Formats: sequence, structure tokens, C-alpha cells
Amino acid sequence: MSVSLNLQSDDFELLGLKRAFALNVSLLEARRRDLQAQVHPDRFAIQGEAAQRLALQWAVRVNEAYQRLKDPLKRAVYLCALNGVALNTETHTAMPAEFLMQQMAWREQLEAATTLEDIEALAQQVRAYQHQAFSELTHLLDVKHDPVLAADNIRSLMFVDRLAQDVLRRLESLEA
Repeated sequence: MSVSLNLQSDDFELLGLKRAFALNVSLLEARRRDLQAQVHPDRFAIQGEAAQRLALQWAVRVNEAYQRLKDPLKRAVYLCALNGVALNTETHTAMPAEFLMQQMAWREQLEAATTLEDIEALAQQVRAYQHQAFSELTHLLDVKHDPVLAADNIRSLMFVDRLAQDVLRRLESLEA
């Protein structure tokens, strides 16, 4: 295989990107396309089955890296892991009381919503919270280099992400 890729590379190195939470998504997509073109199994057909299998493994590896980095939550979790901080979401479930109260209020608002406008208003609130939280994550990960504090924020964002998905499903059901 003539493509020189290193299996030990982290996702950022593999895709030729700076290790940071703030990411140029267009550049990420361009790098993925370039690498996928380089490792596409059809390019190695003449070299035989073993080369094609290796190319397929690389194509899968590139796609997995891309999927992880394109999603802000997955990217944040990955950055914490690269810095030796595991989220331990199964055992680390404590959340600030204020955050839990906000979650309960949003859940109640979702439950009580009967119109498209009600759901859209809630969706806007949740998006605003996510936007602010992602800005804070950018600061914690890229400026302060504090993956421990970032991990707490990521755990909270995971709850908000599930709520956002529920809001979206509710929106889709009302629009149908």
C-alpha cells in the first residue's frame, strides 16, 4: 500500500488537523474526502486482495475518525480522553441542582406543549443553551486546556442533547 498512514495516529493527526475543539468543519470534510480517495479499496485492486483489505481497514478508520470529530460532543469526549480524562458517565452522574431544575422545567415544558409554536420556543431555548455551552467548552478545551472541568460540562451537554433530540422528535410529530 503506497499511502503512508500511521495506525497510531489520533483522529486529528490522521486527518491532518490541529488538536482542538474549535474545528473548521469544511476543512474536516475536505481532509476526509482526500484521505478516502487515497485509501479507496478500488485503487488497490491491481495489488491484490490483501492490499484491498488493508485499504478497506484504512477507509473504515478514516470514516470513524471523521464521524467522531464532526460531532461536537463526541469530539469533546475524545479530546478529554486524549488528555487522560474519562467521562465515566455510568458512575459520575452528579449534576448541579440548578442544572437539574432547568432540565426538569424543560421536560415539563415539552410535556405541556401542545402547539408547534410552543415546541419551537423550547427548541430555541435549548439551542441557545447548547450554543453557550459549546462556547464554554471551546474556552475550557482550547484556551484553558482544562479537560477535567470540560468533562463536567460535557456530561451536562449530554443531558441537553437527549432533550434536544426529544424536542426534535416532538416537532417532527407535530409537523407530520
